[in-house]
Amino acid sequence: MKFFVDTADVTAIRHLNDIGLIDGVTTNPSIIAKSGRDIMEVTKEICGLVTGPVSAEVTALDYDGMMKEAAVLAKIADNICIKLPLTIDGLKACKALTSDGHQTNVTLCFSVNQALLAAKCGATYVSPFVGRLDDINLDGMQLIRDIRTMFNNYDTLNTQILAASLRNANHVSGAALAGADVGTIPPNVIEDLAEHTLTKNGLDTFMTDWAKTGQTIV
Repeated sequence: MKFFVDTADVTAIRHLNDIGLIDGVTTNPSIIAKSGRDIMEVTKEICGLVTGPVSAEVTALDYDGMMKEAAVLAKIADNICIKLPLTIDGLKACKALTSDGHQTNVTLCFSVNQALLAAKCGATYVSPFVGRLDDINLDGMQLIRDIRTMFNNYDTLNTQILAASLRNANHVSGAALAGADVGTIPPNVIEDLAEHTLTKNGLDTFMTDWAKTGQTIV
């Protein structure tokens, strides 16, 4: 499963990219607002840090407005992926933009039917939200499994499942096991994936035993 880091924090992006842990970046209006920076400026900087797709979201809700904003966003860099809402106007914009050769990410997906519509309109990615379904006592991970099953039924559907709203390590492993192509994950959760109590305990034991030897390697 590919990792897209879900942030506009360029320091965090640079850090994770240098390690080799991320394959792309996702942003949205809330993330941009949290950064406190100009959307064009920070998006351009992010695009220069990674070679993979950078999702930049339109804020218009009508087709014409989406297309105008998409034209501006697409000029930022070649690796821009236009992020669109899963509405009829968003699907129409998705079809038009995909037909013009742009990458697209259809977001706020909460059902198999919605994912099917996004795939039929040629979306590069569809983003089902795991955590937000869990919040209303529905099984967000089951949606990932169901979309995977549905996509596997049809060779003509090439849309990738981008599991979103992944809030913890269990969400990440669950999405990977469910067959998500990509997970979009906050920086702190990506780093948390390396943590395990037994790893820490093992290292503590090794270091204690090593200190007793009085040796050094360099």
